[in-house]
Amino acid sequence: MWREESAERSFWLAVFAWLLSICEWVGVRAEDVKSTWSGGTVKTSYQLKVSTMAAFQLLFPLLVSCVAASTPPPRHIPACQVVQMDVFCSNLSLRSVPVNLPNGVQMLDLSRNQVQNLTQETLAYHIGFHHLNLHSNKIHFIEPGLFKDMIDLKVLDLSRNHLNVFAHSKINIGPLTAVESLDLSSNGLYTGMSDYFLADSPSLADLSLNSNSITKIAQHTFSGSSSLRKINLHNNVILEIEDGAFDSLNNLTELDLSKNSITCITDFNLCNLKVLNLSKNSLELFQSTTSTDCYKLLYLDLSENKMLYFPLLPRNNRLEYLDVSRNHLQSINVTGSPERKTNVYFYHLRYLDMSYNQLKSIPESFFYCMGSIEVLNVSNNCISSFSITNEGLLQTVKIINLSYNSLQSLTFGENTLQSLEKLFLHGNDLTTLDHQIFQRLPSIKYLHLQQNNLEICSSHQNHEDPPGCVSFSSIRSLQFLNLSENSLRTLPANSFADTPLKLLDLSLNPGLDMDTHSLSGLEHSLVHLLLKENNISSLNTDLSSLRSLRHIDLSTNQLTALPMWNKDSSIESLNLQNNNLVTLEYSTMHALEHSLKTLYMGSNPLSCCSNLDFLDMVQHSAVVVPDIETVTCVHEEYSELVYIAKVTKEMCHRSRVQKYVIAAVLIVLIVMIVLGLLVKCCQSRKRKHNRSFNA
Repeated sequence: MWREESAERSFWLAVFAWLLSICEWVGVRAEDVKSTWSGGTVKTSYQLKVSTMAAFQLLFPLLVSCVAASTPPPRHIPACQVVQMDVFCSNLSLRSVPVNLPNGVQMLDLSRNQVQNLTQETLAYHIGFHHLNLHSNKIHFIEPGLFKDMIDLKVLDLSRNHLNVFAHSKINIGPLTAVESLDLSSNGLYTGMSDYFLADSPSLADLSLNSNSITKIAQHTFSGSSSLRKINLHNNVILEIEDGAFDSLNNLTELDLSKNSITCITDFNLCNLKVLNLSKNSLELFQSTTSTDCYKLLYLDLSENKMLYFPLLPRNNRLEYLDVSRNHLQSINVTGSPERKTNVYFYHLRYLDMSYNQLKSIPESFFYCMGSIEVLNVSNNCISSFSITNEGLLQTVKIINLSYNSLQSLTFGENTLQSLEKLFLHGNDLTTLDHQIFQRLPSIKYLHLQQNNLEICSSHQNHEDPPGCVSFSSIRSLQFLNLSENSLRTLPANSFADTPLKLLDLSLNPGLDMDTHSLSGLEHSLVHLLLKENNISSLNTDLSSLRSLRHIDLSTNQLTALPMWNKDSSIESLNLQNNNLVTLEYSTMHALEHSLKTLYMGSNPLSCCSNLDFLDMVQHSAVVVPDIETVTCVHEEYSELVYIAKVTKEMCHRSRVQKYVIAAVLIVLIVMIVLGLLVKCCQSRKRKHNRSFNA
């Protein structure tokens, strides 16, 4: 702005000076003419030439000044990065390509600049690009035929511009002879505008039109791009897809129609399609045409729609991934009519997600034609009963998620679910299960039972075990067990005998009474133990015998003393936050010092001067206290809590000296008082003795 004002000022100063010169010259010439007429003489041609030259001499400075004033001051163009034949000019506020680019540039990144008009001049007349990135500019005009000579251009990114303005001109930008990947996303394009970019793109394979305003896919939309393999139409407002819109695309394998407004698909017939994403629409029904053709579809995402019925695909399909989560499914019926029940055929299905629906039950027959399924997610439904009793069902399933349902009954028959590794049952409020239900799962590794109401049996069944209790002993493959928030009252001896647990979570069971030998059998396997928020005042269980234990969480309890550990301990992380610890036994902490790496100590009523040895250990060892800045202690000389990191030995020694002085003074006073009393007693006796002698 300052340069523009200076140029304008220079221009007007030059004009003003020229006008003064003209006035002066005119005045001189007028005097010459006057004298000529008065003298009766005639001006010669020579004099005219002189006058003309003088006028030109006056005009020339003005022309130079005008040109100088109108020419913008030279700008410093930021340097682009050149790596071999790739040029990176991103985010440099450029309006065009710098003219000094090397010849033979193959990749040009001109993204995030200020380009408005895309012309040959803008691109500095380079045509040998293989990859041209122009996203996030302000392009609203493209020179017709600009790309026709770019016969090597494979990738063209025009996303995040203003191509909707250009589309109003109804001019095709083609031909895009060799372009294989074209990105037109976020350009404000609406129905019909994409035709001007796709009309002559014979090699186009990958097309992105996401985040525009397209409402309809017409039958001819992709007629000029018959080689398309992948189309992204995510985040538009598509309401209608005309019949045959994709029929000419024999190579189409991926189609993303997610986040649109499609309400119904009743004649799905794209046999060659492998990936179809229809999530976040308003679909109420998905059904394919009746056909004996082989459908190659592998991935189908129908999540976050309004479907009432299970999707119907042809019997001859190869579907491996199906997501129908977050719909309105109330049953696994595919037609809505009980008398017209149609079986589902998913022989190749590996992943099925039906979570966040309104399913009340899933009969075993639903799984008859699912011989390859590995992941089954039916969490967050209304299922009250789930059973697998047929040995031939779900033999390949590895993960079952039944969390957050209304389960009251759970049954696994003998020799069923032989491959099951992870079972999620949390959030069901289960109270009664078959005593040996989990022993029937030979491959189970991870068992999540949080937020239920189970009771644990002892390792040997006897009359003392509560009815309906569940056994967790002798589950040979189980490594991770979560029993938090189960209202557990007791943990019997040998509860986990012959079960090689690595992680055990018993948190949030207030009042849990642990037997001295409740963790027996876990000496060589247990690595993580969580006992937080159990209102425990003391631990009866001997944790020092757990030789493999690395991480223990005892936070938010009522502990007044630390559990005993010896030098054979391997504890690396210890959480003691929110307890009632006043003094940390140095012998115990010293035993942990060789292995302990992380210690949490906040929110304990620690004594400042009773933990000097512990403080010295923290300050001079490798132990890290992440919450050290918030750990406080009580010091008798201070009315407020003291941050333990600021406590020094001198503070406590001074306090001790003062105590000794006060004690010494008190002792001296007491001694003096006693001596004084003794002296008085002696004097009184002497007087009595003297009186009796005189008599």
